[in-house]
Amino acid sequence: MNSFPRNVIELCQTLIRIPSVNPDGDPGTDLTGEAKCAEYVGNFLRGCGAEISYDEVQDGRPNVIARFPSNAHPQGNRKPRILFAPHTDTVSVSGMTVPPFSGDVHDGCIWGRGASDTKGPMAAMLWALYTLSDRIPSLDVEVHFVGFMSEESAQLGSRHFANKYQPYDLAIVGEPTNLRTVFRHKGCMWADIHTHGIAAHGATPERGVNAIVKMANLVQALDTDFRLRLKELSGVDEWLGTSTINLGMVRGGSRSNIVADRCTLRVDMRTTPSLIQSYGAERALRDFVLQVDPDATVEALPETSPLDTDPTHFLVSKLVECGAPLSGAPWFCDAAFLSAAGTPAIAIGPGNIAQAHTKDEHILIADLEAGAEFFRNYLLSLEYL
Repeated sequence: MNSFPRNVIELCQTLIRIPSVNPDGDPGTDLTGEAKCAEYVGNFLRGCGAEISYDEVQDGRPNVIARFPSNAHPQGNRKPRILFAPHTDTVSVSGMTVPPFSGDVHDGCIWGRGASDTKGPMAAMLWALYTLSDRIPSLDVEVHFVGFMSEESAQLGSRHFANKYQPYDLAIVGEPTNLRTVFRHKGCMWADIHTHGIAAHGATPERGVNAIVKMANLVQALDTDFRLRLKELSGVDEWLGTSTINLGMVRGGSRSNIVADRCTLRVDMRTTPSLIQSYGAERALRDFVLQVDPDATVEALPETSPLDTDPTHFLVSKLVECGAPLSGAPWFCDAAFLSAAGTPAIAIGPGNIAQAHTKDEHILIADLEAGAEFFRNYLLSLEYL
């Protein structure tokens, strides 16, 4: 382990300087995988007095888990269990205009991949735990920590953890939310829509049926009428707005001199809780597509549920009392999988989501320091529940 950081700034720099790029897609570097970052986090928390374990989700890609000791409650009551849960992986560094693993400090910011998403929020959490390490056993909550692998693609770490371990009383998922308590966020469903035609020679297109032309009609309808249909089905959520659809990729045909007998459109739907409760994303999409083209098929991919945690939950209310107002978000994160498995979950952390995944990712030092102070104050607020 490197020399121990003197403050949360140095801790954030150290985390950025440990490459942990998610290997899926085009990582932009050979320095992929979360193992080294997980090892550093584990060593750091072991130095804070926590019991450390590594849960290998994929080869060389573990979740790091820490359990702090906890004294028995004076009245023999069960202590609520809280889980701090950032993720250790980052997105690709391809196309970055700042050195991705430098952790440089200038202009009041720390720069590099993960500075905001989520090595900054993770550093704030870790530093708060470090500064309170001697008091954590006596808190009226039991404190655990997990660093999830693979949040940036498929969320394998949180899915694995949620299925393997008992639910907590609250999971505090680290994301750059400007220190707002994101208790509700949209779900996500990807789907492939297939149109089917009849192949013919390109010189006699009238003898065939062009699947690309059929798809063009569907694209127009999805981009207009279906957007209105989503609003009708789900209404306007106070925190999230309406459910949405993005027409992301289209591919069709085999050669320019053959009438296309197949075409596929991939869509990305972001769903509000009311849509899921009232109708369902897959059903809404399938019903609409078949109205436009009865011969089309819809292939839904695994769906992520929206997050909709009770904002009056006593541990969530404490976050608000400590200065983190309630908020919603159009994106989704690991909190959704924990919630689906029975753990009330929210997302919170310093930094701005607008900086996530950018070519010049950074976090304001003032925000980082405020985050560490916030998490410290939150824990202290739980001394007397």
